[in-house]
Amino acid sequence: MQRYFINEDYENKALYQAEGEDYHHMIRVMRMAVGDQVFLAFKNQVSIIAEITAIFESHVELKELSKEQQDKELPVHITIASGYPKGDKLDLIFQKATELGAHTLIGFPAISSVVKWDDKKLHKKQQRLEKIVEEAAEQSHRQLVPAVTLFSNNADFYQHLATYDKILVAYEESAKQGEKSQLVQAFQSLQPGQRVLAIFGPEGGITPKEIEIFTQAGAFLCGLGPRILRCETAPLYLLGAASYQLELQ
Repeated sequence: MQRYFINEDYENKALYQAEGEDYHHMIRVMRMAVGDQVFLAFKNQVSIIAEITAIFESHVELKELSKEQQDKELPVHITIASGYPKGDKLDLIFQKATELGAHTLIGFPAISSVVKWDDKKLHKKQQRLEKIVEEAAEQSHRQLVPAVTLFSNNADFYQHLATYDKILVAYEESAKQGEKSQLVQAFQSLQPGQRVLAIFGPEGGITPKEIEIFTQAGAFLCGLGPRILRCETAPLYLLGAASYQLELQ
């Protein structure tokens, strides 16, 4: 069953409307008809099963049949922050991180980032990533679409660190030294609803200067197992570990 995200909070109504891109997808792409059912996911994380009752030239009307019962979101809000990697790797990171339950997605210009985006390119990249994330959220039946933020300079990102309950940094040197307890201890100490920031470097890794800034902000340096992971693999490892620890045990 197709899922559509509605940009408003859920309210108990006799009828709901879908228009714009959702209308186009329902009617022009999926060829839906009166009586077909879809999921509608609202901003306050309420999802319902709704049935199409009428189709007009510019919108579709739907009625609620029932609420979706299964909770699809991680009990803590994990933000993935990735130093800008080369090529389209950020597309992959954001897409897969959405499927694995990330609450928010951040890109920032790390010291070792090779790519340099001006404001115009950054704006286009933001639009592209928001579309990728929304489609991934629909595909994975999320109850929210992760917010996407792309920082144009690292100073703004550093100021953002204070807004989190816990900061984790995936650090290659920690993995080389065999560190394997920080990530487990961090997950075990988390309480439902807390905000976690997980920081990952680009291909060149995280520099000692950045490590100093992050640790001064209270970050924990974590190894992600005995193997050295690529920049596009490490965030997915962490989210998979979080799901195991927080949802499957």
